[in-house]
Amino acid sequence: MKLVKFVAIALFLVSLSACQQEADENLEQKLARLKGLIENLESEGQQMAEELDGIAHFYEKLVDKKDSILKNPGPFKYTMNEAFSTNLPGQDSTLSSIIILNTTKDRKKAEQEVLLTNSLDSAFAVFFKRNPMAVQIYSNSALQVSRVYPAYDTKNIVDPDIDVTQFNFYYEADQKRNPSRGLVWIPDAYVDPAGKGWILSLIHPVYDRDSLFAVLGVDFTVLDVINQYLDAVKGSFLLVNSKGDIVAGKGDAIEALSMPPLKNHVYRETIQEDNFRISDFNLFHSKSAEVRNMAQSFLLEKKNLFDFKDEPGLKSATCLSFQKIDWYLIELFPNY
Repeated sequence: MKLVKFVAIALFLVSLSACQQEADENLEQKLARLKGLIENLESEGQQMAEELDGIAHFYEKLVDKKDSILKNPGPFKYTMNEAFSTNLPGQDSTLSSIIILNTTKDRKKAEQEVLLTNSLDSAFAVFFKRNPMAVQIYSNSALQVSRVYPAYDTKNIVDPDIDVTQFNFYYEADQKRNPSRGLVWIPDAYVDPAGKGWILSLIHPVYDRDSLFAVLGVDFTVLDVINQYLDAVKGSFLLVNSKGDIVAGKGDAIEALSMPPLKNHVYRETIQEDNFRISDFNLFHSKSAEVRNMAQSFLLEKKNLFDFKDEPGLKSATCLSFQKIDWYLIELFPNY
């Protein structure tokens, strides 16, 4: 009898060990899928970062040589109507849109800055062609001069009385927040004042000796992240920042987490609305205690697996963090 019990216990332990090994392998496969998605996103981001860094160095050389360049700057190739250049989208693909905001402290110096930086247009055009995820590349200066490529309908979109230095795509690159003076990812999505919807940005400061002269930036949209990366892979994925805000995600994943009702029942439509508040779509604000526990487990305790116990439609979730930016990719697994 004792021998039978011993054999039964041994078989149970072997079976338990096999199940645990299978579960571990399954988790490894799930994390490998997340890792592949993250690597694809970061690879494209790294390419944009390296090219933007190159343009920043070119820009700083222009600033260093500003005195000699402005002695013989060539023609002012833009026609201005108050704050805005008059060229329209599609008219001339070699031109950016120029905005000299009413908040500039010196209109004459701002116009000289346009002359100084005209060669950025060709650099912007090459960058835009090489980076299909980019929706726009731009410079915003301390003198309130904006150069944005490709050209867009500035007059009907931009408020000429804004102070561009008060936006995060400018001040996040300043000396206080970015003392290394290098590239900065803005991890929080924001509404683009140029009308591109919800935007994610990579920025780079340009200095004139010890003064911040301008900030270069490149934008890509939340919708493009969903369309190109998350929709391309089967599964329910969420991209969140370190605060728990949902940066991007598939509609089914968001609905499963007890988030607010979606406009038009589609997340990609919701994020096109001007009144969309990203803070409403935060894991820590979910009506579900288990979803809030999941956020705690992933974002604060840095765990990779969470098992749901009382959430009827969800079985488990896995999570991995990005290397270059403070984001997390989460995959949800339904309970069926």
